[in-house]
Amino acid sequence: MERKVLIITPDSIGVKMAGPAIRAFEMAKVLAAASADVRLVSTVYAELSHDAFSIEYAPEALMRSYANWADVIVFQGHVLASFPWLLDPRYILVADIYDPMHLEVLEQGKDLSAEDRYHLSLHTAEVLNVQIERADFMLCASEKQRDFWLGQLAGLYRINPATYDDDHSLRSLLDVAPFGIEDSAPVQTRHGIKGVVPGISETDTVVLWGGGIYNWFDPLTLIRAINALSKRHPDLRLFFLGVKHPNPSVPEMAVSLRTRELAAELGLLDTVVFFNEGWVPYDERSNFLLDADLGVSTHFDHLETAFSFRTRILDYLWASLPIVSTDGDTFASIIRENDLGRVVPPEDVAALESALEDVLYKEGEKERITANVQKYASKMRWSLVLAPLVAFCAAPRRAADNIRKVITPRNVEIHELRLRVDGLEGSTSWRITRPLRWFTTKVRSRALRG
Repeated sequence: MERKVLIITPDSIGVKMAGPAIRAFEMAKVLAAASADVRLVSTVYAELSHDAFSIEYAPEALMRSYANWADVIVFQGHVLASFPWLLDPRYILVADIYDPMHLEVLEQGKDLSAEDRYHLSLHTAEVLNVQIERADFMLCASEKQRDFWLGQLAGLYRINPATYDDDHSLRSLLDVAPFGIEDSAPVQTRHGIKGVVPGISETDTVVLWGGGIYNWFDPLTLIRAINALSKRHPDLRLFFLGVKHPNPSVPEMAVSLRTRELAAELGLLDTVVFFNEGWVPYDERSNFLLDADLGVSTHFDHLETAFSFRTRILDYLWASLPIVSTDGDTFASIIRENDLGRVVPPEDVAALESALEDVLYKEGEKERITANVQKYASKMRWSLVLAPLVAFCAAPRRAADNIRKVITPRNVEIHELRLRVDGLEGSTSWRITRPLRWFTTKVRSRALRG
């Protein structure tokens, strides 16, 4: 039986795409290849087309018709907050929680006022809580992330006798489907960096920063390491692949401005350090990746890092690039265990400089690591990593506790969530309204109903 699957992303689907849209697009491709009837819709903007499935922008009226058409609805981000009627129990929902947004906004919100930062943090946590309570199936990006999400599921009482008795492993409720890479190898049709960007020749050695510059990353340590290393290796170049995000709702962050300022202060701007001012089209990124000699990802030692899954590193794997990365995230152990490059301590300029030099300039090292990267990358193809989603969509079902109508104090029909913070110029409070939502400190207990 051909299943009808609706995939909803709150990101832009176009020639230029960021991680959420790319993931939704690749999900659609894999599910269509598995004989599902797929519709991919964006709540923001859509301009692409594909022979195997439809792609559209969907305002609310159209979204309702699509939801009623679907056997399964797969969604990301703030979709349930935007369309709360999707909470209706007649829909079978798959929540793609590969991005722990409530940790990410702790860094993203640092540019905001104190009041707005608390509001954003509360709002994001509640957006995730609502979808975790309602979803029939959930996907995350790694086993480490799954442990983290299981804790949140337990706190929200999604781990209960109904879900536990249905599947002691809870895999039927929450499974791992990491970001993947295309099944076909990248092909270069033209140069994207070498011999094209003024100041970078065809023989230069290029270190690639393969994505946006956000507050949870540490490009400043990288620029200082590049500055030191370039004095011994004048052919060294650092190229930042994307500055302006393709989704207009994502602003340029403070660290992006500071990165450019530091490059200028050190006399590196447009001589050693280069910025692509736009965003590389998805179908053309291979032309840039295959012009690089190494992929880099540097970040800080904080909570967001611990549970992140850096999607840019998948592009490095796809292009067979050796990787140098900061320690502390999921990929650090993968790089170590599979000898895919080097892992360095956070904010350690000397260690980063040494690691880059070792991989790029030690005889035979880059070639040896490249072979390891190619071997590991074969395990990360989209057709393989999305197997749990394909299996669920082939035989969709409501979660066991949703069938039994397990009720907790949080999902009784009350309407507000309130937060009060003292110390912000006296006392400040916010109210977030959610239909059919309640947050209370009063202990209540509802057993199985129905």
